[in-house]
Amino acid sequence: MRQELMSLPKTLAEDVARNLVMVAKLLDEDPEQAYGYSRVALRLASRVAAVREAAGFASYATAKYSEALAEFRAARRMTGSVELWPVMADCERGMGRPERALAMAGEPEVQKLDKAGQVEMRLVAAGARKDMGQAEAAVVTLQSSELASNSVQPWTARLRYAYADALLDVGREAEAREWFAKALEADQGGTTNASDRLAELDGVEFTDALAEIEEVEDAKDTEDAVVEDAEVEEADEAGEPEAKEQDAADAVGKPEESGDKG
Repeated sequence: MRQELMSLPKTLAEDVARNLVMVAKLLDEDPEQAYGYSRVALRLASRVAAVREAAGFASYATAKYSEALAEFRAARRMTGSVELWPVMADCERGMGRPERALAMAGEPEVQKLDKAGQVEMRLVAAGARKDMGQAEAAVVTLQSSELASNSVQPWTARLRYAYADALLDVGREAEAREWFAKALEADQGGTTNASDRLAELDGVEFTDALAEIEEVEDAKDTEDAVVEDAEVEEADEAGEPEAKEQDAADAVGKPEESGDKG
């Protein structure tokens, strides 16, 4: 990316780099804000492949799939790389075209992907099968040497999790539980919620203690507000007769004004 930015004037390159850093920093925690920074970078340097790719991922994270696909295609034309092929296929899914995603899974580009890319493509293809109502086919799509391997790779947890989820969709609950456990075992970075899925299958219900405390505090605040309003209303009612009596007394003690003067 730094090498690509070297083609720009120094000041412009620095401005673009700052925006790309913010995209990377905010993409997971605040996708909308990351998207905003990506648009600034895109406006400054639309002919830089890294900028188009970053804009694509920011659009993808905010579910702007058509926009994301256009940016990924532009980045691919500039670099000739196939590494974006799986996410491009997933954009097709996001746009409601799973059949196109499935067709992309059978293209020659897939064979040019590294192992991680091929696994990602398999995940997208299985998702497309599910989108099309082909739950059993999704299970078969995920069955592979990578799934059977005992070695743990960065993509292992996600692959096992997807397989467990697919098994659950076709009613194979016992096998699904086994694969959720395997996914949890491989999930060193906490990329899945396999532990929660296991708990659900075991009938364990979690209670959010913080949420309960907040509910109790909200109820107390509401009760206090009602009591306070009632006290104010009672005080107003008590003071109203006194005010009327005072008005009457003032009226008695006040001389009548005469229309005749002099």
